[in-house]
Amino acid sequence: MIRHGRPERLEGVEGGADPNLTEIGQQQASAMANWLTGEHLDAMYVSPMARARQTSAPLEEALGLTATVDERVREYDHTHASYIPIEELRADKKKWKAFVAAEEGATREDFGRTVMEGIDEIVTRHRGQRVAVVCHGGVINIVAARILGLSDRMFFNPDYTSVNRFMCASSGERSVLSLNDTGHFWGRPELKLS
Repeated sequence: MIRHGRPERLEGVEGGADPNLTEIGQQQASAMANWLTGEHLDAMYVSPMARARQTSAPLEEALGLTATVDERVREYDHTHASYIPIEELRADKKKWKAFVAAEEGATREDFGRTVMEGIDEIVTRHRGQRVAVVCHGGVINIVAARILGLSDRMFFNPDYTSVNRFMCASSGERSVLSLNDTGHFWGRPELKLS
């Protein structure tokens, strides 16, 4: 599972904020794609949100794959009128406290169920294969939390374009192989924002 690159800040958007990647977000996506070029993938899936689709594009091109769009791996905040990158929220203590309070009070049950239905279907469809899912921090947190037996909440902040590896058997066994891998940022500190 790959988190999207750094998106633009959008506020007050009717119908839900769906930002594009910033220039650095595009550079992060390209670096990730170059880093994973030697990986064998049998299939790719992507959230319908612009930041995920734009992150997926360089990897699709590098590997000669076309990602399948799956609504079930879009972020929980897809209907929110604003998108403020997490590092900007953290810099404003008042906004950060409001964000954390909203996160703690938000119900994750429906979101978690939707995400896991999507992931379980992908696993079943691709038995014995390697699959990439380009998505969002909330989606990655749900999958990791479920595997680790934690509650459905944000327990870590996946870096932009981080690669998070899970082993998933169609019989239900799941394990975490790695979280927050950003090897593609080595020697490129300007790409690591957190």
